[in-house]
Amino acid sequence: MTKKGQNGKIGNLLVIVGPTAVGKTDHSLSLAMDFDGEIVSADSRLFYEGMDIGTAKPSIAERTAVPHYLIDICKPDQTLTLGEYQRLAYRTIEEILDRGRLPILVGGTGQYVMAVVEGWGIPEIAPYPELRRQLERLGPKELARWLNELDPLAAQRIDPRNMRRVVRALEVCLISGRPITDLQEKTPPPYNIHIIGLYRDRESLYQRIDRRVDAMIGGGLVEEVEALRDQGYRAYLPSMSGLGYRQILTYLRGEMSLSEAVDRIKFETHRFARQQDTWFRKDDPRITWFDLQEPYPQKNIFAQVESWLSD
Repeated sequence: MTKKGQNGKIGNLLVIVGPTAVGKTDHSLSLAMDFDGEIVSADSRLFYEGMDIGTAKPSIAERTAVPHYLIDICKPDQTLTLGEYQRLAYRTIEEILDRGRLPILVGGTGQYVMAVVEGWGIPEIAPYPELRRQLERLGPKELARWLNELDPLAAQRIDPRNMRRVVRALEVCLISGRPITDLQEKTPPPYNIHIIGLYRDRESLYQRIDRRVDAMIGGGLVEEVEALRDQGYRAYLPSMSGLGYRQILTYLRGEMSLSEAVDRIKFETHRFARQQDTWFRKDDPRITWFDLQEPYPQKNIFAQVESWLSD
């Protein structure tokens, strides 16, 4: 997979990470225009067609100004595995490098970003729906206990509240007969990678999240969820259980008021942003962080990228 640019050097890959609503879209667009780049999404919420408002998907105008990839690549009732995403991302990066342009991987979904950056080995074990259903019936505590017995390392790495990941780890172990951690050896991709992290203080970030949620409601989020529901996409789907969609479906069922649903979206998005920040902060040594509340952040980011590319 080794890829070299037109000058014979290993291809560059710029990566931009940070929590939701921090400003990744605006800054990645600016950098793409400054450095002849194309954007590869690493946000799992952007995969789904028809889910635009609740995911704060880049607008058509933004995607016209700068090419974006891995957005709108599946229906809301389809599943894109991490392994499938990784393969698509590598192929897209190669194609961008072939055009002599700079690939910019952008996203807040830590697993998807690091699967590409670190070259995660992802077990090629197909989902087994019946086994998953049986495992889910055990409940979080029993699943966590069982995972700790079968794969202690995975149990340390996976948040026991993340049922989906716990079930997947057990599924792989039971089907393959090997711990998922044995199958997840990393092979770093042959790119010159530079990771930029964007952050704001909590109060500022929460205010941006709240304004974004209000804008989503004003922009037609309720109508978007109604349309998806009327097309047959149900609440149990991973896509429909995402932030914003889950709460609006609850409102549409008459189980809470719209104002309660909006407050719940804001509260849970605050928590999600904290989780994203925690995920990326553990990789501090590899990430160059920029405080977007400092003077001239875009100028400083531009200088950092220009210096990296010149080296």
